Amino acid sequence: MFSKRSDGVKVKGLDAVTKAAPFFMPTRIGATNYCTEQIRCEPIDEFIARQRRLGNNYTYTHIMMASLVRLLYLRPKLNYFINHNVTYEHKDISICMVIKKKLADDGEDVDLKFHFSGRESLPEVKAYVDDLIEKHVSPDSTYGTTESADALGKMPNWLFRLAMKIVRFLDRHNMLPKSLIEASCFHSSVFLTNLKSIKIDAIHHHLYDFGTCSLFVAMGKEKIAPVVDKNKELKLGKVMNLGISMDERVADGFYFAKTLRLWKDMFENLDCLLESMPEDGSKKMSIKKRKTKVKKSKVKKSKVKKDKTVITLKKQQLKEEKEKLKLEKEKEKEERKLLKFEKKLERAEKKSKKVAE
Repeated sequence: MFSKRSDGVKVKGLDAVTKAAPFFMPTRIGATNYCTEQIRCEPIDEFIARQRRLGNNYTYTHIMMASLVRLLYLRPKLNYFINHNVTYEHKDISICMVIKKKLADDGEDVDLKFHFSGRESLPEVKAYVDDLIEKHVSPDSTYGTTESADALGKMPNWLFRLAMKIVRFLDRHNMLPKSLIEASCFHSSVFLTNLKSIKIDAIHHHLYDFGTCSLFVAMGKEKIAPVVDKNKELKLGKVMNLGISMDERVADGFYFAKTLRLWKDMFENLDCLLESMPEDGSKKMSIKKRKTKVKKSKVKKSKVKKDKTVITLKKQQLKEEKEKLKLEKEKEKEERKLLKFEKKLERAEKKSKKVAE
């Protein structure tokens, strides 16, 4: 009905296939792709320990938030969403997260929504996230989203059903008030869940047909698993799985693959997140890889040394054998010459005897 939204801008100039995709796949859950990405924890742990010595206390959640903010800024198609078969781009980068006030069965859930421009550095993300959590997760505080949910929850079922139909209709036709969009955890760029905090592995969470969230990321707990080292040796390492669900209508497979490679590079070189992105709108980020000394395996070294000594010994043996053969040939030659000389002497003696007779 209305083309303008308070939380998004219509994307123009799409190619025919991208434009047609929402018509072939009208629901978000029907267009969801799932994948698992395994990331190494050693670079993250090393970065956290190094920053702690400088007085900065970062957690996995801070790093995950900052990396997602940077990723969506550099790869803007991840910040697209589909509504009523039309593609929009979020006006900012918003990350939703459910946080429990206490880790108990009856602990209250708080849906927090964090808003970013995309240029924030890791220290800025940490300061903002910690401040919002401190304000709204204390036992006596009430967050706006919780208040809205409580008001709807107190309605009788028939009225609640009618209210939700009206809300869905308004959202579908871009008429949902800004206050309700802000209160809704379903209207965001990314939904992030930290399953590491409750000590379970990553899951593949579905996307919601209501709202605007096109990406869901689940952080799993750390675990020890076989990994291939830089020396191409198989060994045990500390890893964390990420369960990723994404709406395939916003970008093609090549775009997602390149995005995942960039994201993994960030985790291996986290110093790139310490600096803010330039204000001029430039979307180029240089990932400077830290130089790490690769320890060479002692076993491998000894094997190489052993192989080298074996080769030199074999070479010496071959040389000696060649020399032996040469000497034998020379000896045979001398013996032949001696025999010839003796035969000549015999002939000469015979001739001299005949002459004397």
